[in-house]
Amino acid sequence: MSAASCLLTEDQFLCSICLDVFTDPVAIPCGHNFCKTCITEHWNIDVQCQCPNCKEVFNSRPELRVNTFISEMAAQFRQSAQQKASSSSSEQQVSKPGEVPCDVCTGTKLKALKSCLVCLASYCETHLEPHLTMSGLKRHQLIDPVENLEGRICTKHDKLLELFCKTDQMCVCMFCTISDHKTHDVVPLKEEYEVKKAKLGKKESEIQQMIQKRRLKIQEIKRSVELSKKGADREIADGVQVFTALKESVERSQAELIDTIKEKQRKTEKQAEGFIKELEQEISKLKKRSTEVEQLSQSEDHLHLLQSFLSLNAAPPTKDWTDISVRPPSYEGTVVRAVVQLEKTFRKQMKKLFVVELKRVQQYAVDVTLDPDTAHPELILSDDGKQVKHGDVNKNVPNNPERFDACIYVLAKQSFSSGRFYFEVQVKMRTDWDLGVVRESINRKGQITLTPQNGYWTICFRNENEYYALADTAVRLSLKSKPEKVGVFVDYEEGLVSFYDVDAAALIFSFTGCCFTEKLYPLFSPSLNNDGKNSAPLIISTVPRLSRTTNM
Repeated sequence: MSAASCLLTEDQFLCSICLDVFTDPVAIPCGHNFCKTCITEHWNIDVQCQCPNCKEVFNSRPELRVNTFISEMAAQFRQSAQQKASSSSSEQQVSKPGEVPCDVCTGTKLKALKSCLVCLASYCETHLEPHLTMSGLKRHQLIDPVENLEGRICTKHDKLLELFCKTDQMCVCMFCTISDHKTHDVVPLKEEYEVKKAKLGKKESEIQQMIQKRRLKIQEIKRSVELSKKGADREIADGVQVFTALKESVERSQAELIDTIKEKQRKTEKQAEGFIKELEQEISKLKKRSTEVEQLSQSEDHLHLLQSFLSLNAAPPTKDWTDISVRPPSYEGTVVRAVVQLEKTFRKQMKKLFVVELKRVQQYAVDVTLDPDTAHPELILSDDGKQVKHGDVNKNVPNNPERFDACIYVLAKQSFSSGRFYFEVQVKMRTDWDLGVVRESINRKGQITLTPQNGYWTICFRNENEYYALADTAVRLSLKSKPEKVGVFVDYEEGLVSFYDVDAAALIFSFTGCCFTEKLYPLFSPSLNNDGKNSAPLIISTVPRLSRTTNM
């Protein structure tokens, strides 16, 4: 029996209805074999008694008797198959959570290798074999294992969803195309699959590009944070160095002040000690004379008293102490002089700091040129756009929206909406001028009040000796020297606008806490000619090119 079974193929022991090894096999008149239960249920459902394989119709339902020979052969084959499956299952992977299990396995479910769209079942390696060997099953469509195979069947017609309606963008079956989707644009599922797959490939490429851009942005942000940290560490180190120097200067000045006062006190004490010692010596001599006089006055020896009287009657030599005194030393001005000296030290240190700061802001120098379309009609601009002065003559120029028509102003062509920028302007030999930055939406017609609220962050020079910061209320500035070149620095994100005396390396004024939301334009005003007293031009200077270091 065992040798005979080896000569038979596997599909000879499989019922073509249940696709499993025969159970109680029966033969019908056409010669085909089926499980008794399978053929009985098939005929109970079908109207005609027909062979599922060859489609032969029987006028009456045949009497079914179990074929004992085939039953024994099937039992032996089932046993052999179970042993083979048992051996194979140890090598195959058991289905894990999230993986598709085999629908045929009983007990331990093995991982499915394929799903059949005709049988609507998933199979492990062992139970997939009939689909790979049996001629009838080879025509079934196999796909990678998926769950919910019922979702691939049309719920209305109980047929496989094998077409795609491009009109309604949905999967349909063959019967759908002659009913609800009769006039629609319908294509095979595979064709639309290729189209959508190509689009997904393009979308995937776009997503990968977006991911790459964001990774690069992360690297950029990390670099910025790293540069910021280095800048912060540098600033802390510089700050600690400066404040340590200042602290040492204060401590040194304090020590010198205390030493000066103590030295004066020591001299006073030494002088007093000398006077006291001298007075004590005189007191000792006078006491001795007093004792001698007292003894002589009590003497009964007439001759001795008379002989000694002349020498004892005269007082011993002493100093006239009437005008002698110890005056406390004068400390007036001692502390003041120490503070003045300390202030000089501070100024020197501040000078060094401003030099360093100015060099840093000069790293952000930009090339700025004047925009003739914004210039007041009486302004004269140089051909290179670097100089401007008042010309007393109102030129015939278009009154475009960008042009100032009443105030003697002109803007730069360049605008800035992020980061930091810096430019320098020569203002020497002038009696009046205005400099700063403005936001794009400022009013340019009629008389204008220059305040941050109106979009102007500026300083001005008036009457040859008056400087003002044009805040919401004008602030009078006290400068130690008259600037000949003014530097303007803007940190857009920080909300900072600072003005520097370039030659003196001194800070003139800073607008802080500004909120910038628009483009910023540099602003220049040479003011009126003033009968030739204010005829020198404002000149945009070239800033010396410095090697750029880390951000401030």
